[in-house]
Amino acid sequence: MKIAAFNVKRLGWAKVNKKAVREIIIEIVSEYSVVVLVEVTDESGKAMKLLLKHLNDYGDNKSNPYGMLCSEPLGRKTYKEKFVYFYRKKEVQILDSYQYVEKNEDNEYDEEDEDDEDDEDEDDEDDEEDVDELAREPFAVLLKCPNTVVQNLVLIPVHTKPSDAEAELNALHDVVEDVRERWQNDNIMILGDFNADGQYLSIRKKDSILISSAPYYWLIDDDVDTTTSNNNDHTYDRIVVYGESMLKAIVPDSAKAYNFEEDLNLTEEETQSVSDHYPVEVELKQKAQRKRNPGTTGGAQKKKAGPASKKRRGA
Repeated sequence: MKIAAFNVKRLGWAKVNKKAVREIIIEIVSEYSVVVLVEVTDESGKAMKLLLKHLNDYGDNKSNPYGMLCSEPLGRKTYKEKFVYFYRKKEVQILDSYQYVEKNEDNEYDEEDEDDEDDEDEDDEDDEEDVDELAREPFAVLLKCPNTVVQNLVLIPVHTKPSDAEAELNALHDVVEDVRERWQNDNIMILGDFNADGQYLSIRKKDSILISSAPYYWLIDDDVDTTTSNNNDHTYDRIVVYGESMLKAIVPDSAKAYNFEEDLNLTEEETQSVSDHYPVEVELKQKAQRKRNPGTTGGAQKKKAGPASKKRRGA
């Protein structure tokens, strides 16, 4: 079972209502049993309903349709985003969902202007004691995955503010502990746009954060390019699992960025019209099939290397 996170860059009505762009997004989403979209700016929900309708009218999705679950708009004040899950209803059941809320959060803290990852964010000057650490608190889900070895799985989606990446990634440890206590489940996967590279998070700082070492395991290596830009090869997007049993449930070498530009034979312009990120994906091991008794009847890809990561360079 393949799971992915995809920053679709300000995904709202204007993008979904463009047929050519929408069709590419649908082809990408259809690769997965579960995908969480981040940076969804569709406050009314109208665009996501339209996307779901066309998604389930596409190819084999007609017989194996998707369901959808959206968070509320999340953000400190003016600018809001949603986390949106699409999941194949024949393969996955949502048992529960949970909007994490930080303790002692100051709701009056002004939201920053959101810039592209390659631009500098202005530093916030508010008193740090009054600032909530997570710009968009994760909207976690508990999934029943009966055909996989884990059976029940928790997904925690992430989209950090670039200039606060270190603090936000540290805060994810508290999110994990809260979810573990709530659902009594250690099969946890954190996934999304961590902004965990380049000017936002050095290797030294990454190695010092609370989720950088066991029992946390990072599945997307530091040399994987998760951007569609030809101007950088940063590993902003990540997948992290909690615990050795969860690590053992992953199909070896299945964690990678999906280069939809190459796979769908797109131009650079078409690719950029969709996003400045590639999805990051991973596959869960399938539950072993019970063997019949005799005589009875019944019933990681690397930056600039390899087909899934190589950048198109124009010739």
